[in-house]
Amino acid sequence: MEPRLVGPGPYRATRLWNETIELFRGGMPLRKHRCHFKSYERCFTASEAVDWLHRLLRHNQNFSPEVTRAQTVQLLKKFLKNHVIEDVKGKWGKEDFEDNNHLYRFPPFSPLKPYPKRPPFRKEIIKFPNWDDIEKDTFQDHIPMKQIMLNSEMWYKRHSIAIGEVPTCRLVHRQQLTEANVEEIWKSMTLSHLQKILGLDSLEDVLDTKLVNPKHIIQNVYHINKQGVVILEDKSKELPHWVLSAMKCLANWPRCPDLKQPTYLGFERDVFRTIADYYGHMKEPLLTFQFFDIFVSVLGLLQKETLAIEALQICCLLLPPENRRKVQLLITMMARISMNKDLPTLCDTVGTRTLMVQTFCRSILCSKDEVDLDELLAAKLVSFLMDNSQKILNTPCALKAAIEEHVAHLRRVQIKYPGADTDAALPAPSFCHQITTDEFEYQRINGCQEPLASLLEEIATDTEMSAKEKKKKLKRFQKSYPDVYKERFPTPESEAVLFPEKSKRRPMLLMWAFKKPFQPFHRTRSFRM
Repeated sequence: MEPRLVGPGPYRATRLWNETIELFRGGMPLRKHRCHFKSYERCFTASEAVDWLHRLLRHNQNFSPEVTRAQTVQLLKKFLKNHVIEDVKGKWGKEDFEDNNHLYRFPPFSPLKPYPKRPPFRKEIIKFPNWDDIEKDTFQDHIPMKQIMLNSEMWYKRHSIAIGEVPTCRLVHRQQLTEANVEEIWKSMTLSHLQKILGLDSLEDVLDTKLVNPKHIIQNVYHINKQGVVILEDKSKELPHWVLSAMKCLANWPRCPDLKQPTYLGFERDVFRTIADYYGHMKEPLLTFQFFDIFVSVLGLLQKETLAIEALQICCLLLPPENRRKVQLLITMMARISMNKDLPTLCDTVGTRTLMVQTFCRSILCSKDEVDLDELLAAKLVSFLMDNSQKILNTPCALKAAIEEHVAHLRRVQIKYPGADTDAALPAPSFCHQITTDEFEYQRINGCQEPLASLLEEIATDTEMSAKEKKKKLKRFQKSYPDVYKERFPTPESEAVLFPEKSKRRPMLLMWAFKKPFQPFHRTRSFRM
């Protein structure tokens, strides 16, 4: 059974858990083992399970190649607690799994986690200001011109240089956009763009949109320095000075601007341990508990790198400014340390990059409730953030430009003509209404036949078309759409009305027509007397 990519959407962590259990049960080799002079059929040792599952997770595109053996042991502990596996004596329920030769087996069935049952989602429509409720004194007096119907020809005339007849128009002075209006526009368009990238019908199952603060989005976009790092208005929420100095020291090693005292052997490890302790004692991860599901959902797009980067850009905009700033500084430090060859080794057992991911992954992303794969999912996300930190932690310029243009459009004074919609470029959202099968069939038939019937009537009533050409077109139409043709011309007599017979005048008889064909001259006898 080959592992498959679990895409974005609700309950992605649960789907990954069930997928991993099925792969483990379907692929783990089982054989006969002896323990304490007794044989056990179809079982495996703890070390064999760690070896096989570790290899599976590292090569599974849903997880990171940097999954450690210790993380695999932690996952097997959760398997034992949830009765995915049991020891050969049938014991389970405790996380006392260790990487040794203890024997385990699969129970008759491994419980898969059910998906939470939620009521059907309803799309939340964010209300915008009603631009039709405009005071009378905001209009210019009507231009005394003749009222005309606005059609395509007049639309062209209206926008041409030589205007023949100007329709009645008025200047529309839009109501002043309040700060609340602008914030709602930023929130609505940002979430709509994120939903489109993820390809979901609704964000309700992966994000509580009521908890999204539009003030955070706007501050994360505009209040930034030259490097794109958020500038906090409340300086009390800044990182402690000693933590920031320690991060700068390792990020710029060996050129440490704040380092004014000589170092000692193992100095770098002590500095790193100081940073790890600070982030490890935070009460909430930097990506916050409320955004756990949306970031896990984005992990399903990592095979499409461009879409994943764009989605993570928007997700990071939703963070509180102090969290976004800490994420920017931490991920930048981790990326620089991983690529710094001059920095001494910070750990003797694992590489520098793996150490970065393993140390800070739960400080960046974890669930408030216990999620069995949260550490593996966090490691996958942190690895991707480190590899693409320059792009992900910057402001999405396309989204920013689109929202700014929309706000400017709403503030712009416009000319309104009768029959023309001022906001034609910004159509209101449309929704589908479920119909019955009979209604669908009726609409399908009539929706196609009505235009065809109009076309047939146009051919039949065209007086400028020659009879020969009309017969030719009618014959072709009859061959292509016999049902429509028969409804219009049920009998040959109804068709013959279009071609009345003309009275044919008989040609005049000419005298020469009765003469015999030209005969050669023959001599005849003369009747001379």
